[in-house]
Amino acid sequence: MMDWTDRHCRVFHRHLTRRALLYTEMLTTGAVIHGDRERLLGFDAVEHPIALQLGGSDPRELAEAARIGEAFGYDEINLNVGCPSDRVKDGRFGACLMAEPELVARCVEAMKRAVAIPITVKCRIGIDDQDPEVALDALARGVVASGCDALIVHARKAWLNGLSPKENRDIPPLDYDRVYRLKRAMPEVPVIINGGIPGIEEAKAHLEHVDGVMLGRAAYQEPWRLLSVDREIFGEAAPHGSMQAALEAMMPYIEQQLARGTRLHAITRHFVGAFHAVPGARAFRRHLAEQGTRLGAGGDVLSDAIAKVAFGQAA
Repeated sequence: MMDWTDRHCRVFHRHLTRRALLYTEMLTTGAVIHGDRERLLGFDAVEHPIALQLGGSDPRELAEAARIGEAFGYDEINLNVGCPSDRVKDGRFGACLMAEPELVARCVEAMKRAVAIPITVKCRIGIDDQDPEVALDALARGVVASGCDALIVHARKAWLNGLSPKENRDIPPLDYDRVYRLKRAMPEVPVIINGGIPGIEEAKAHLEHVDGVMLGRAAYQEPWRLLSVDREIFGEAAPHGSMQAALEAMMPYIEQQLARGTRLHAITRHFVGAFHAVPGARAFRRHLAEQGTRLGAGGDVLSDAIAKVAFGQAA
C-alpha cells in the first residue's frame, strides 16, 4: 500500500471504522532513522489504533526504528516480509527475506528487546520455488520463538523472478487453506489472513478459521465497505451512518491541513471510491479531479462534489 495509506487516507478511514487496526505505508529503516521523521511518521491522534510498518533486514537498524516508532506513539510495529517490488528486493527487505527465516527471527528478537509494544510480521506463504508447507512454517516458527506477537499472511506466493509487483498481486493463486493450516498448527499464535479478500462478508467467513482479516486494495479502492466493519465484525455502531456524513465530518481536518499548506488533492485523492452504485458518483469523482487539483482549492470543492451525489437512491 505504498503511496496509498498515508496519514490523510488513514484519518478518512478512521471516520468509517473506530475498531479496525490501521497500518502505515511501509517505511524503510533508513528513512525512519535518517529522514524527516515528522513528515514520515507524524499522524493524527484520531488514527489510533495504528501500526507502523517497517522494511529492513538489519536487526540493529530495525530495533532503532522500532524505538523511534514507539516514541511517536504507534500501537504496533509490523515488519514487512511480503512486499515483492524490485526496489524492495534490491534493498534486501520485503518478500526476499522469506528465503532467510533465521535473519527475520533475529530482526524480530532485536525489535522485541527494544520496545514494549507488539511486534508483528507480515509475510507471504513462500517465494519462487519454495514449498509453502516448509517455507511458511520455517518463518512462522522462527519469528514466534523470537517473540512475534502475531502473523499477517498474504495467502499467495511472491514470484520475485518472472513477475512484476503488480502481477504478484493477482497472478499467483490464492491458497487460503495454507493459512488455515498454519493457524491449526499454531493455535496459540494470532494469525491474520490477507490477499484478494473483497469485502466484509468474505472476511466474516475467514474469521471462522483465523483470528483476523486484513483488507488492502478493497478497503482503499472501495472505502464504503469500511462503514460496515464495526457493525458486522464488532457488533457496534459505525462512527457515521453514511459516507456523506463521514466526508462532511472530515471538513475540520481538511481545513486544518489546508491552513498548514497541504494541497486539497493530497487529501481528496483518497475519496474517489467513496460512493458505490449511487447516481452522481461519477460527477463526484470528476469534480474532485478537476477542481481539487487547482492551486488554492479549498474545502468548498468537496462540499460541491458531495452535492452532486443523489443520496438515498441506491446503496
